[in-house]
Amino acid sequence: MRRILPALAVTALLAAACAAPSGTDEAAPADTSSASGATDAGDDAGTSSDTAIRTESVGCEDGEFFWEVDGCEPATSIDLDRLLAGGPPPDGIPPIDDPVFESIADASEWLEDESPVMVVDVDDDVRAYPLAILTWHEIVNDVVGGVPLLVTYCPLCNSALVFERIVDTPDGEVELDFGTSGRLYQSNLVMYDRQYRNLWTQFEGEGIIGERFLGTELTRIPAWLFGFGELRELHPDAQMLSRDTGHNRDYGRNPYTAYDQEGRAPFLFDGELDQRFSAMARLVGLADGDDAVAVLLEQLAEERTVEVALGDEDLVVLWAPGQASALDTAAIDQGRDVGQTAAFVAELDGEPVELRPGDVDGRFVDQLSGSTFDLRGRALDGPLEGEQLEAVTHDDTFWFVWVAFKPDTEVVGG
Repeated sequence: MRRILPALAVTALLAAACAAPSGTDEAAPADTSSASGATDAGDDAGTSSDTAIRTESVGCEDGEFFWEVDGCEPATSIDLDRLLAGGPPPDGIPPIDDPVFESIADASEWLEDESPVMVVDVDDDVRAYPLAILTWHEIVNDVVGGVPLLVTYCPLCNSALVFERIVDTPDGEVELDFGTSGRLYQSNLVMYDRQYRNLWTQFEGEGIIGERFLGTELTRIPAWLFGFGELRELHPDAQMLSRDTGHNRDYGRNPYTAYDQEGRAPFLFDGELDQRFSAMARLVGLADGDDAVAVLLEQLAEERTVEVALGDEDLVVLWAPGQASALDTAAIDQGRDVGQTAAFVAELDGEPVELRPGDVDGRFVDQLSGSTFDLRGRALDGPLEGEQLEAVTHDDTFWFVWVAFKPDTEVVGG
């Protein structure tokens, strides 16, 4: 393994991201097309002489970021030298706090079948968030099915994750809302809660800087990255996040053109690259505590169903074509087809389920019962018709960031 710091990319990002593009109201994501010129910064890049983990903050002020207060030494679980400034200031990539939704029919006027959308379902309240919008905002503070949710997308990691915004504290439950900090950790979005200005990683939903929530983990709920056409078929009544965000952005344009191509260097990643696979190799990641499994997308796309064991459970991971990469071409809708994934517990009522690809894309047949299931894990026919497989949280992401956060991961494929 080797440690890299794309120094040239840092300069490009700071220059591009600190100024808003013409016609916009705030800083926007920088175009990372020049980031592939990354250089090897040596074994000591990103390290600190003081790597002690502090559990208490010293000299800090409530309501202020630690870097804004001279002499502040915050409680932290990471080396602060590895918290990298991405360019825009806090909320320079503006979260959406009052989301406006539209119907599938209205969204059809500007989205294509392959348009990538992030899907959330809480008690049959189904909402979808086009990556054409999330790419420019990264965070939506929403309430779905009566549950306050944090809907997040980090383009640099292609990680689309959803968390509950209610946190248990010694003083009772607290509802938080979140913003973008303007910082990155291992190339991943670092969020902050507006109530206490603690910092959280998006990849694990964990408080990493700040005394109040240090080590606290937000509760994750399942979410899916589907193509809009698949969503329309599965959930014709879903609510779609609209472009009425209160911000002027070129929704549908990809500011990270060609970012996910093989051979590209991760942007502002100062960690060690595990050379077993290319940094941008796509995978489906599954984790349960310290147990983690990565299913390489190349194998999953070939087999379409892959069974894995995680902890005490047998899981099945599904793939179907139909979703454009949001990080490929300049127009998001025209990105290459990277497919759609889902993961479920491979049993119903204590009985095993063995799914195999059906004759139709996005349909899977249980070899034991003969019932057909869709990408949401719903049985459409046969003796199990009407039954629902239990969804598990999964990550559609890149090898470099998955193994950085899950260094002991097992790998399926390759």
